[in-house]
Amino acid sequence: MVAAVTPRSPAARAGLRPGDRILAINGAPLRDAIDFHFHAGEERLRLSVEREGRPRLARMTRRGAGLGLQLEAPRPAEIATCANKCVFCFIHQLPKGMRKSLYVKDDDFRLSFLHGNYVTLTDLEEAELERIETQRLSPLYVSVHATDPDLRHALLGRPRVRRDLLPVMERLAKSGIAMHAQIVLCPGWNDGAHLDRTVHELARLHPAVPTAAVVPVGLTRHRERLPALRALTGDEARGLVRTIEGWQREFQGSLGTRFVWAADELYLQSGIPLPPARAYEGFAVAEDGIGLVRRFEDGWARAIARSPAGLARPRQVTVVTGEMFAPRMRALLECLRVDGLTVSCVAVANELFGRGIGVAGLLAGRDIQIQLGRARPADRPLGDVVLVPAVALRDGAGVFLDDLTPADVAAALETPVVAVEPDAPALLAALLGR
Repeated sequence: MVAAVTPRSPAARAGLRPGDRILAINGAPLRDAIDFHFHAGEERLRLSVEREGRPRLARMTRRGAGLGLQLEAPRPAEIATCANKCVFCFIHQLPKGMRKSLYVKDDDFRLSFLHGNYVTLTDLEEAELERIETQRLSPLYVSVHATDPDLRHALLGRPRVRRDLLPVMERLAKSGIAMHAQIVLCPGWNDGAHLDRTVHELARLHPAVPTAAVVPVGLTRHRERLPALRALTGDEARGLVRTIEGWQREFQGSLGTRFVWAADELYLQSGIPLPPARAYEGFAVAEDGIGLVRRFEDGWARAIARSPAGLARPRQVTVVTGEMFAPRMRALLECLRVDGLTVSCVAVANELFGRGIGVAGLLAGRDIQIQLGRARPADRPLGDVVLVPAVALRDGAGVFLDDLTPADVAAALETPVVAVEPDAPALLAALLGR
């Protein structure tokens, strides 16, 4: 389904409109967006289109890489859902009464290829494996957690369909499919010797497995009737980071890459200094929380070096972040010296999910609204604007996880609320009112 058409693009010249359904390209029927991109690589395209129930034919000539066409995201009913009941599944830890889309557990290899979603590869049928190989759907992002078959089956909640992971990954590796691996670390389950085995068995698949990310389990306060899990302690986080850094030195010698990385959360919890940017080797899995902090802080240093000496008029700004990053955010903001600019940073505690969740991306609008309201005595107003992390907004509709919008929060606080993308130039521009 066509979502948008860029003016004066090949798609616009072909007469395509939002709402059109593209059924086939050059005679090849389409199942989804992946089929579209696979078959749309030719210079001349003949599209079979349905518009308001009537068939049409559109012809398009490619000029350059882009067609000027944006396709609609798949609807929940079109997504392959997960049959596992992972002991750490975040969706199982959501409170009741939230919007239905938040409870959709996807395990769809198409979303892994298109958007970097992690998949378990446990439910793939032979036709789907063949499609991955034929259409070269690479890279994929794989939820590994453990390579020991019995342990992984237990971590996945002992699903009805049991499938050993490594043979599937080996097959895809032979077909040239790259797979980024993720290990959600659950203390007492897949740490210690189990983690050592998992990392080293994955390393044997390098370069088909270019990275392995170790991330700590996230636990909310809504774990009724779920398996007993606990978070890492500070000492355990320090030990884990040191172990991973040791593996990195080993793999640099044997593979020519560090291969395995610790999530930023582990560094923040352990108090160990973050590695330099070069240690992340291009930030291949930054969106998985591997190197985001380093990239942001280095970008901040570059951005403020070019900031103005002063503002035309005084400006007061409140910056919202989660409890985990707040100390570092305050330190970064203290480095900004602009005459006339006053900035305060408020760490918002996550009451929706529980204090064990400290990342900014899972802040709820109501938590921001209530806690900023408390932090605003008459002699210390919130200022000209409140800046909130854009990563806390979901569904492409500008809503927080609890369905409040920035406008709702602004109305309650009687202060404008602006969502800011998580990069240093965007934050600086918002602080300066640009």
